[in-house]
Amino acid sequence: MTSLESRTRRQLLQLIGASAATWSLPRNAWSQSRLSQNPFTLGVASGSPTPGGVVLWTRLHSAQFSLPGGGALPGQDAVPVRWELAHDEQFSRIVQSGQTMAGPELAHSVHVEVTGLDADRWYFYRFMAGDFVSPVGRTRTVPKPDAVVARLRLAYASCQKWEDGYFTAWRHMREENLDLVLFLGDYIYEYPALTGRVRVPTGGWVLTLDDYRQRYALYKGEADLQAMHAACPWLLTWDDHEVQNDYAGVQAGYSSAFDPAVPANFLARRAAAYQAWYEHMPVRASALTRGLAGLASGAELRIYSRLAYGQLASLYLLDGRQYKDPQACSSGGGRGSGKVKPETCPNWNDPTRSLLGQAQERWLYGEFAKPHTQQSGWNVLGQPTLFGQRDFDADPGQTFWNDGWDGYPAARTRLTDALRQHAVANPVILGGDVHENWVGHVKADYADPESASVGVEFCGTSISSRSGGNAKTAQRLAENPHFVFADALRKGYGVAEFTPKQLTTTLRVVDDVTRQDTKIETLARFTVEAGRPVVELA
Repeated sequence: MTSLESRTRRQLLQLIGASAATWSLPRNAWSQSRLSQNPFTLGVASGSPTPGGVVLWTRLHSAQFSLPGGGALPGQDAVPVRWELAHDEQFSRIVQSGQTMAGPELAHSVHVEVTGLDADRWYFYRFMAGDFVSPVGRTRTVPKPDAVVARLRLAYASCQKWEDGYFTAWRHMREENLDLVLFLGDYIYEYPALTGRVRVPTGGWVLTLDDYRQRYALYKGEADLQAMHAACPWLLTWDDHEVQNDYAGVQAGYSSAFDPAVPANFLARRAAAYQAWYEHMPVRASALTRGLAGLASGAELRIYSRLAYGQLASLYLLDGRQYKDPQACSSGGGRGSGKVKPETCPNWNDPTRSLLGQAQERWLYGEFAKPHTQQSGWNVLGQPTLFGQRDFDADPGQTFWNDGWDGYPAARTRLTDALRQHAVANPVILGGDVHENWVGHVKADYADPESASVGVEFCGTSISSRSGGNAKTAQRLAENPHFVFADALRKGYGVAEFTPKQLTTTLRVVDDVTRQDTKIETLARFTVEAGRPVVELA
């Protein structure tokens, strides 16, 4: 690492810390920041809640900034931003307020880490810059770990491809009376404009930091997505399209024969994508600063974590991309994913291969070993993809997709063995990625249909991204009997409601993702009794 790179990293670390902190600025600093256009066009968001705090987010973004001090080009200067947190939407009972700086180095994003709040309580928040006031957001803290909690209601969602349809599902989600949203990956897609789609994204291939910032701004300009971000706090992980299709750890993926990305430059691209993700998500500064302080490439974001929701649930947010070993036996020995017959792949069952990475596995199984996993009502793993085995062959042979957990069978067995070894109470695995709804049982041994069920799985459909339809769904369910339900057509999200005695999961789907006025309906509803890992149709 050169001295210039080292200095740049130190400066970025200082800026990240500054954006999360509260500043004491003279009053004339506010009067000097005269913005000519509304800078809050990307809305507001909150996330990373704890019993005593939450992260409040916005990014200043408009066609032009008109800043003092000779800032002729838009976004040349840092901008002072005020924030307020209140008990009421009218802000007549202010709880806390402060001020910070939004600088161009982080795309004028703001990540305010509020502390000292009451546990298990709702709040309202807003930002102010110049004479402009942001939309009002609603957020909450979570219960203390030892609190007795009657209910947790969260939605899980993933995969919102701009060109495949509208984000209307978020509009309907606002009516679900949620405590949290769990987003499981593919917040943006990196592809250029393609013809014959519902709508066309701006820009070409997303390759540079500026490209990623522009693509996030496009997505976050969507009104329905903004409104859902403002409705409650989010917990977020990612999958591949936040960087590049099918990338695995430090290996580049494969988008198409026309992708201009050069594999040799992949780590620089990944670092840019990770920074842009941080700039646009309501996550803590520590996620980025730990990576910048610990890696010469400056490309790591530590996003895996555990959140206790009282005694009712433990929520584990997992990273299935950053530390992943390359896919095994892809076609022609190339990069990316594909369907593979295990008997033709020498390293298919290699026990050293990992989807989560060895360090994240150790952390997760260390968490499983702690007393809270046996004592908390539900242990919920939020991760990017389908967990259970899915054989695509209708004949006695087997064919699996090598990018998901099927491509890492030894790693999957380590996880299910850890659940059993530590007697983890009521495991629930939530996933996304495949653009289809799959509901089933987590098996101790997927090769043996009679083996014990150690948990349940709800893999969700996409917000808008395309899938192949239901022509082969019945056949695949018959081939994989640990799944009890599947649908490969409808788009939407899932709602999981946890109580001490029962989990109720409702699959909510829109009529037509290509219509902005599409309606919502319930596709199916399932229940799971605490202490009994069996999915039942409600």
